[in-house]
Amino acid sequence: MSFITRGFSGRAHDRDPRLPPGQTLVEDWPVLSAGPTPQISTDEWSFKVKTESGSHEWNWDEFQALGVEDVTVDIHCVTHWTKLGMGWRGVPLDKVFENIETSLDYVMAHSYGGYTTNVPLDELLDGQAWVAFEADGEPLDPEHGGPARLLVPHLYFWKSAKWVRGLEMMSDDEPGFWEQNGYNLHGDPWKEERYW
Repeated sequence: MSFITRGFSGRAHDRDPRLPPGQTLVEDWPVLSAGPTPQISTDEWSFKVKTESGSHEWNWDEFQALGVEDVTVDIHCVTHWTKLGMGWRGVPLDKVFENIETSLDYVMAHSYGGYTTNVPLDELLDGQAWVAFEADGEPLDPEHGGPARLLVPHLYFWKSAKWVRGLEMMSDDEPGFWEQNGYNLHGDPWKEERYW
C-alpha cells in the first residue's frame, strides 16, 4: 500500500534542471539595492583596471570598442529567485584583460556609489563574465545597474556589481561590501554558498 500520490511524487521530476537548489523561478526582474541609485550618464562613465604595475582606463566609447558580445545566461539571486534565459550584451572580461599583465589572483569590483564585491580572477575569464550594458534587448536602467554592471552569472547575483566603474587586482581574497556583512566569500548557487 502506497501513501505517496502520483501527483506528489511527480513534482520533483517537474523541477527545471537549470534551477539551483533553494531557488524559485521568476518571470519578472526584481530590484534589490542597498542605498540610493547612482545616476551615471555614459558621458561620465569610465572603467578602470588597477594592477600592481599601474592603471588602465577607458571611457564609454573606448570600452565598447574592445569588442561586444551577445550572451544568454541564467541569473540567480541569493534571495532565492532565479531568472532563466536572459539575453545580455556587453564586453567580455577576456577582452578587458587581453593586454593587461598581472600576477595577482583576486579582484575587487568597485561601483559608483561605493559598493564593492570580490571575485577570483580565474572566475572572470574564459567566457565567464562581462561588463554588461543591455539586458533583454534594452539599455540597463539605473535600477538594474545601468549604464553598466558586472555580469558573473555562475555566481549569486550580488557578485554582478551594479554601476561598476572598475576592478582592483589583489594578492589575497578580501571581502567586499556584502561579504563583510555575512555573505559567503565565493557565492556558488549550485553549492548554496549564501552566507558564512
